[in-house]
Amino acid sequence: MSMPADSIGVARIAVFGRHGVLPEEAVLGQRFYISLDARLDLAPAGRSDDVAHTVSYADLTQIAVEIATERRFNLIEALAEAIASTILERFAPVEAITVRIDKPSAPVPAILDGVSVAITRHRGDRA
Repeated sequence: MSMPADSIGVARIAVFGRHGVLPEEAVLGQRFYISLDARLDLAPAGRSDDVAHTVSYADLTQIAVEIATERRFNLIEALAEAIASTILERFAPVEAITVRIDKPSAPVPAILDGVSVAITRHRGDRA
């Protein structure tokens, strides 16, 4: 089966979390931005105009916020993985999900706008 060309995107959800390897990051916390790109067939929703035939962007957002604010990860790679796997578990229509985590205040000894990771996971991928 080919990958759907359709997608639902949620851009730069701002959350406050305590993710990071350094002890100060666990204590002080910082802002993170999470972006989602869910790949699924949106033709049924487009034809029916019925939310039951799609995945709600509000539900996708809620999963990202809950995981990012209620759990703590040393690595933003692990945060992204937890979000991706949860979305694939909960929403059968989603064939693939890309999760991007931006960390604008990363403790890097350089002048930069931030760091980020992006992962893409497909239904049926093995962990």
